[in-house]
Amino acid sequence: MKPRSWFLDPVWRQRIALALIFFGHLVWVFLGKYTDPIWRGTVYFFNQPTIFITEKIETWRFNRLQKIGDINAAQQELELLRAELAELRLERQRDSVHLIEADEAIHLLGLKKSLPFELQTVRVMANNRDAPWGGIIIDSGEDRGLTIDQGIICAEGVVGRIWSVGVSQSLVLPLDAYNASTSVMLARSRAKGVLQGSKWPGLAIIRYISNQEAIQVGEPVYTSGLDQVFPPGMLVGYVSEVSPGPLEMDITVTLAAPFEKLGILFVIPASPALEFNTRLEPPLPISRRGAK
Repeated sequence: MKPRSWFLDPVWRQRIALALIFFGHLVWVFLGKYTDPIWRGTVYFFNQPTIFITEKIETWRFNRLQKIGDINAAQQELELLRAELAELRLERQRDSVHLIEADEAIHLLGLKKSLPFELQTVRVMANNRDAPWGGIIIDSGEDRGLTIDQGIICAEGVVGRIWSVGVSQSLVLPLDAYNASTSVMLARSRAKGVLQGSKWPGLAIIRYISNQEAIQVGEPVYTSGLDQVFPPGMLVGYVSEVSPGPLEMDITVTLAAPFEKLGILFVIPASPALEFNTRLEPPLPISRRGAK
């Protein structure tokens, strides 16, 4: 039987372990105050990678939290800006109507100062031009002394005439209505005719102008004053199409008034009725005629 090595003998291993502990304790007792910095330096050296990695991890966490905070703050600020933008848009929509009316009022004020007669200001309540027997309803009637056939104008040009009058409202017949008619005059040729409405919104036709007249596209059309509704020289529109017929020309006019955007209008004073002396006196005798 082969004998075991002394290193494998448990008794020897215990003796060696006790000897190492005893000598280690003696070294620690006699050299402890000198080895403490060495041990600390060794521990610090081996801890450096851990400290470095820990600092990097903490720095990354701090930056990540800061970025998250910045993103949250940016999102909150973005939501506030969106709310303010929506409020500003709503306010702009509310103010746009007043701004349009203010601009229109400025133009109308200039027009009112340039005309030699007093105008009444009215406001459009409804625009039913597309409906059968429709028209433009204004917020004035008998309460403000309005009468039938008074002319209605806006800053851009002639709108139409009063068709019917109620107590506090009136119906305006626009120029493009199929049963509307207005006496007009062309600017260059000075030819006079009758403007009649058509089936196309914003357009009208001039009748009773000879095909011998030289009419040009783009020529302004004004009121002639012969209908005793509008004074002469008020802008009606512009010639957009001319085609000669057998006896008279077919002239299409694009009306100047923006019928879809009317807000504030002016009422022209009613023209005074023509007065005639209708008293019939018997003829004087011949003898008295000479004496008279």
